Amino acid sequence: MDHHGFLSLLPPVIAIVLAIKTRQVFVSLLFGIWLGWIILSDWNLLSGTTSTIQALVDVFKDPGNTRTIMFSCLVGALIAFIQRSGGVNGFITYINRLLSYLEKKNIGNSRTIVQLLAWLTGTMIFVESSINVLTVGSIFRPIFDKMNIPREKLAYIADSISAPTCILIPLNAWGAYIMGLIAAQGFDSPFTVLIGAFPFNFYPMIAMLTVLFIIISQKDFGPMKKAEIRARTEGKVLRDGAQPLISSDVIALEKKKGVVPRALNMIIPIGVMVLMMPLMLIYTGWGNVTDIESYSFGKQIFLAIGEGSGSTSVLYSVLSAIIVGSFLYTGQKIFDFKEIIDLIFKGISGLIPLALLMMLAFAIGAVCRELGTGVYAAEISREWLAPDYVPVIIFLVACFIAFSTGTSWGTFAIMIAIGVPMAQTLGANLSLTIAAALGGGVFGDHCSPISDTTIISSMASASDHIDHVKTQLPYALTGGAITAFLYLVLGLIMH
Repeated sequence: MDHHGFLSLLPPVIAIVLAIKTRQVFVSLLFGIWLGWIILSDWNLLSGTTSTIQALVDVFKDPGNTRTIMFSCLVGALIAFIQRSGGVNGFITYINRLLSYLEKKNIGNSRTIVQLLAWLTGTMIFVESSINVLTVGSIFRPIFDKMNIPREKLAYIADSISAPTCILIPLNAWGAYIMGLIAAQGFDSPFTVLIGAFPFNFYPMIAMLTVLFIIISQKDFGPMKKAEIRARTEGKVLRDGAQPLISSDVIALEKKKGVVPRALNMIIPIGVMVLMMPLMLIYTGWGNVTDIESYSFGKQIFLAIGEGSGSTSVLYSVLSAIIVGSFLYTGQKIFDFKEIIDLIFKGISGLIPLALLMMLAFAIGAVCRELGTGVYAAEISREWLAPDYVPVIIFLVACFIAFSTGTSWGTFAIMIAIGVPMAQTLGANLSLTIAAALGGGVFGDHCSPISDTTIISSMASASDHIDHVKTQLPYALTGGAITAFLYLVLGLIMH
């Protein structure tokens, strides 16, 4: 049996509901993992408990998991660097000058402009979703704090433009991966198929446009509206009792006394991190392309990016930024060698909670695979399918799978493999179906509390994780509802 029936859904669903209800995300995830292994152990409490402990250890058997946890911790060192060196202060000064100039010219509201700059920055970084989120969060958090914009809003902006940008501008590992899945379905030109589906990939477009609408109109609703009122009237960027996914020791680091604030002390390390990402994707993927000499240079680059290791590339990108920052700051005599080492360890220690959360997220993903959660959800959906309703059902099932498992790429693999043959057999519109599978996967990546992108968004913005999930969920659900309606209508029209 490829799944455990209805029981396959219980661990992730209960973990997510408990996390949102109790705000105890660590305990909720651990309970979900334990319940999953109890089910897999035929309800043997002792065996299930020991299997749970082993599953947590086994997270580190996967090099990709280990690299992801490592880079998540090392980002703390980079944040400590750019704050203590005066880089953040210098960048804030630069932004304030820009805002003053715009105000003199009567161009917009400064709070609105800063949020638009954050949106634009994320949109331009389409090489990798984690780098996207990390850059937006680390650059704009101090500026948002100064302007009393809630941390939840920054986390929402960063999260809403990460995966959507990467899938809408697929000149990265996302595009190559999706084309690989399409090619596996027997298409000779997967790029053409992907381009055909592009205009119908509504959810990422709506997610990004929703952010723009909220920023420009200032028409927040739901929990985000309460967060905005709190920040504006009380000056609190976090609610009382919030537990940001980063130590206050890291985000509260002051500029070292006597150091002249320079924006370049932040821009150069962050720039190195962003630029290294595509270079490392090419480097790690080059040797994996069969007969690479037979392709043109441009095609070689594209194929290499597609075969590159995302976790390796992100890890080396962050390490490169830390190394460059170390030389940059010692060259300016801001820090000596001992201070560099102390800052690295201080930054890493501040992100230990994130490392623990990532470990639990990977572990619940593993137990969901063992239970066949995704397979079961996709299988039961077949009973509802008629040609006209294939796109909307594929989208809704993909949303559920991605939200429950926290993985967009895993959802793509499941739903494209199911959706394409189904569309071909039933005569449904193929482009709509593929777009629906992709959009549903992005929905889960965007708003699932156990998605690595959602977790990193909370970390980079120093937001309480559950507060981030709860404030952005109404926006995501609104976008998802509009998307489902569009697939329903177009499925009927384009059949």
